[in-house]
Amino acid sequence: MADTFSTRTIDVTTGSSETVHDLTDACTTFLREVAQGRDGLLNVFTPHATAGLALIETGAGSDADLLAALHQLLPADNRWQHRHGSPGHGRDHVLPAIVPPHATLPVIGGALQLGTWQSVVLVDTNRDNTQRQVRFSFLG
Repeated sequence: MADTFSTRTIDVTTGSSETVHDLTDACTTFLREVAQGRDGLLNVFTPHATAGLALIETGAGSDADLLAALHQLLPADNRWQHRHGSPGHGRDHVLPAIVPPHATLPVIGGALQLGTWQSVVLVDTNRDNTQRQVRFSFLG
């Protein structure tokens, strides 16, 4: 049986443009406060029907490449049956099937175990919803 379960929700302003928002520092801060050197799992979850979470390299163009790939895979046009909000908004509701709204990551000695260039990011293509929530949960 695990020794502890801690959870916290943060608010993220994504703005009115498509974005890849880096959550890595927020994950690290949360773990510093709650993990206290323990091994365990960090679950990151966003309770939204039009946002997802990914592990990618940021700052070297990969975030822009991800948004470009999503534009090719999920064009923002009128092909979608779900048709309210901005033109092409139906694709935002398909996004979580491709970029899931959750990630579970290993924590060793209280530290998030990511690859050298990996970052935890919130992917939000929905320009109509400028405020998001992300829940961090540590089990360890």
